[in-house]
Amino acid sequence: MSRLPDAPTSGAAALVSPVRPETRPRARLAAMAAYAVLLGAWSWWVGIPNDTVGVALWLWLATIAWDVDAPREHHLLFLRDWSKPIGLLIVYWLLRGLADEVGVPVHVRAPIRFDEWLAGLFGGTATPTEILQRSWCGVPCGYDVAPRWYDVVLTTTYASHFLVSLTLAAVLWVRHRPEWVRWMRRFVAINFAGLTIYWIYPMAPPWMASRDGYLGAVVRTTGRGWSEIDLHRQTMVLHGMGNKVAAMPSLHAGIAFLVAFYLITRLRSPARWLLLAYPVVMSTALVYYGEHYVVDALAGAVVALLVMLGCGAWERRHPASA
Repeated sequence: MSRLPDAPTSGAAALVSPVRPETRPRARLAAMAAYAVLLGAWSWWVGIPNDTVGVALWLWLATIAWDVDAPREHHLLFLRDWSKPIGLLIVYWLLRGLADEVGVPVHVRAPIRFDEWLAGLFGGTATPTEILQRSWCGVPCGYDVAPRWYDVVLTTTYASHFLVSLTLAAVLWVRHRPEWVRWMRRFVAINFAGLTIYWIYPMAPPWMASRDGYLGAVVRTTGRGWSEIDLHRQTMVLHGMGNKVAAMPSLHAGIAFLVAFYLITRLRSPARWLLLAYPVVMSTALVYYGEHYVVDALAGAVVALLVMLGCGAWERRHPASA
């Protein structure tokens, strides 16, 4: 794929660091190799980093390894630049954990009816989640059923949620900080857009609706694809504060769509449209594993599109901040 074009440097130019000494190729290779070994060992013995702060810390180490010859002041720029967006994402995480405690009734039946109607357009007689679990997992579906190749693909895609979005941010930070600003603006915006809807419209996911008797047999089997290879995700910093009814929209799907939409608008190669496969596979995993309904994934795509349009409009009106 072709390179990202340079973004305007006005306004965001304040983030551009002084010219740093060029890193020696051999030093970079050695540092990146050591980083890869360390991250691989951590992922195997502790778990793959799974929370915003934990992933950001590992990405900071990656930028240090990449520019290993740079002075300490340059490496500290990462903390200066990333502290505000990461702080906002921590606020999002805290408020998300409280969104199911404000007394708003949890919606259960509406998404079931929508997904049943959607499946009926193609001759289905149940929700897509029920159909996929019966067809791809078996009856009954559970962790004791041996995973197939597509389970590995889907679990890996699901686990890529924080890794892909924040790794994209780290690459942009290294390459061109004004473009990093544009991406982080969209990334933070979609999280808070989702948070707003969680507070207004808490909704039970398929596995919860099934547990409470509103839906047929559906189990939550997100990590099933890794059940035979002893991999797992590990939250490093942001423990607890989960919200089981933060289902509408699906931000797993929404952020995957946001990554695809953003890169499609910034790249020029015709192959960039293949990036849409990422949110499609992510949405399939979410529905199959009982995490979300199809309507949640569609809502995530709509929110991602609105964030792209909204941020783009804001930047055109405020070019100094673009």
